[in-house]
Amino acid sequence: MTESKMQLEEQVLTISSEIPKRIQNALKNAEESKQFLNQFLEKETHLFSSINSHLQTAQPWMEDLGAMINQIHEIERHLAYLTWISQIEELSDNIQQYLMTNNVPEAASTLVSMAELDIKLQESSCTHLLSFMRATVKFWHKILKDKLTSDFEEVLAQLHWPFITSSQSQTVGLSRPASAPEIHSNLETLFCQLLKLQTSDELFTEPKQLPEKYSLPASSSVILPIQIMLTPLQKRFRYHFRGNRQTNVISKPEWYLAQVLMWIGNHTQFLDEKIQPILDKVGSSVNARLEFSRGLVILVLEKLAADIPCLLYDDNLFCHLVDEVLLFERELHSVHGYPGTFANCMHILSEETCFQRWLTVERKFALQKMDSMLSSEAAWTSQYKDITDVDEMKVPDCAETFMTLLLVITDRYKNLPTASRKLQFLELQKDLVDDFRIRLTQVMKEETRASLGFRYCAILNAVNYISTVLADWADNVFFLQLQQAALEVFAENNTLSKLQLGQLASMESSVFDDMINLLERLKHDMLTRQVDHVFREVKDAAKLYRKERWLSLPSQSEQAVMSLSSSACPLLLTLRDRLLQLEQQLCFSLFKIFWQMLVEKLDIYIYQEIILANHFNEGGAAQLQFDMTRNLFPLFSHYCKRPENYFKHVKEACIVLNLNIGSALLLKDVLQSAPGEPSATAALNEVGIYKLAQQDVEILLNLRTHWPNTGK
Repeated sequence: MTESKMQLEEQVLTISSEIPKRIQNALKNAEESKQFLNQFLEKETHLFSSINSHLQTAQPWMEDLGAMINQIHEIERHLAYLTWISQIEELSDNIQQYLMTNNVPEAASTLVSMAELDIKLQESSCTHLLSFMRATVKFWHKILKDKLTSDFEEVLAQLHWPFITSSQSQTVGLSRPASAPEIHSNLETLFCQLLKLQTSDELFTEPKQLPEKYSLPASSSVILPIQIMLTPLQKRFRYHFRGNRQTNVISKPEWYLAQVLMWIGNHTQFLDEKIQPILDKVGSSVNARLEFSRGLVILVLEKLAADIPCLLYDDNLFCHLVDEVLLFERELHSVHGYPGTFANCMHILSEETCFQRWLTVERKFALQKMDSMLSSEAAWTSQYKDITDVDEMKVPDCAETFMTLLLVITDRYKNLPTASRKLQFLELQKDLVDDFRIRLTQVMKEETRASLGFRYCAILNAVNYISTVLADWADNVFFLQLQQAALEVFAENNTLSKLQLGQLASMESSVFDDMINLLERLKHDMLTRQVDHVFREVKDAAKLYRKERWLSLPSQSEQAVMSLSSSACPLLLTLRDRLLQLEQQLCFSLFKIFWQMLVEKLDIYIYQEIILANHFNEGGAAQLQFDMTRNLFPLFSHYCKRPENYFKHVKEACIVLNLNIGSALLLKDVLQSAPGEPSATAALNEVGIYKLAQQDVEILLNLRTHWPNTGK
């Protein structure tokens, strides 16, 4: 303690002697810093006054220099302006010289350069320069275009263009006059030169656009040489299908549609063999045939846009127009390879007013068709009833016609350009399915009293067929794509729960699920009604069998041959007749559900009402087993390999009742000594009992009357 005290005192003395020195040093440093700061402030004041003085002196120089720099910039802009004018004039002079020496290819190339300059200058604010440039390009473009167009038309005339008939196009392809090489050479030269004018042509020619309401995809104008090739056909089209010509009949859209298809077909070979190689040679990505087709389709779109408002409210004319347009579209895409991404007739039919009218007409005619198919004499018979291989589904004519109607509607709308339009048609199809289901339900209710009758079974087959086909369609790529589109729409509008959206997204559910569920419910109700009807008949037929004297029947050893109980005959005959009848009238999948539902009820009925309601001597138990295993079960052997597996209660009850006395006593002891234990379950399994509970087995054992007299 003393040592520690001394050490602490030394430390205190040391520190107390050092602190004043540190404080003195700190004060000294602070004084020095203050002096330095004062010196810097004096220098800063001096420097500030010097800079101000210098700036005042230099200000007049800066003003003079700024004015000179502005003048230089102005002169530079004038020079650049003059350079552009000089460049334009130089190109213009070059074109003039080339044209004077008849060097059209170079003139065309120079015009391309000039047009590219024009495009570069578009961002400039020099309006006069832009106007001068545009006027110069336009001037030379018109001269070159007129000259080349005239020469090109002359060459086309030598080739007998356009080919109005198919024989004419074949003649041009096959015949090779002596001048043919020269004509084709000129054709190629002029085509290439016209192609060069494309850039400048796009500066002056606005592509024809239909109103925005048709939502046509953006597209460039048809290339200049093809435009010139289309001109005579456009004139013919407008001559025949505009105004008061006899060929311009609003009720005959097939005339102009067929004409366009014929023109495309007539010129395909020439375009592929003569024009396409030229485009390939110059490195163009344009397809000559499709470009030609695009130019003609624009004529059709204009014609449709003009005609549709005139026949919108005449159902027959409008429906005929839609039919013809759809046939035209199918041939255009399938035969002539016209891409779906190009502007086509479906864009015109998708316009709001026209589309809503199309939906209305489609619904009206579909409902009329449904009325006629359900009221026809052959509505409930199958077309293929005499051909067993084909008639597996036993589909009545009305159901097959209805599904064909839906399939045709799908074919009609599947090429619509937008998913939203397709979804509207899908809703129409779902409405039609629901309407047809309601009609089937109404007819079914009229037939309820004859639930085993031919018509009732035909309705059931129809419901099953429609449900099966819709389930198949749900896996079709087209409907899966619609499901994805519907998912996006539902997500945007918040019309479905997160669970439903998740099911749609994971493909657990489909666009037809609501319809399929309703049809399946109707199918189940109808099958249940049939099963109940047959089951009632079977119960009535089993009254005598229930009252059989099971207690006093002779044992197996007392009979020469076991035979079927006479009281079981009505039961089995009724069952057999109804099974045969419904096997013929229901399709395989429905009949399978029917007999399995029936067997389930029958199994419980025999077990509860016949077996549990009686006592059995040895002969009675043997007779019951014979009736069941050799007569009842085989009735169903035609429908499955092991029918006894569907009668589990009856089969196992027969096993218990027919156990030999030793096994029965042993089993009884095990069940009484170890109820609910694994050993008891094992004992039951050993004799072939898996379905019945231990209590049930004990009850069955007590129903046996043939026990040995133990004296108890």
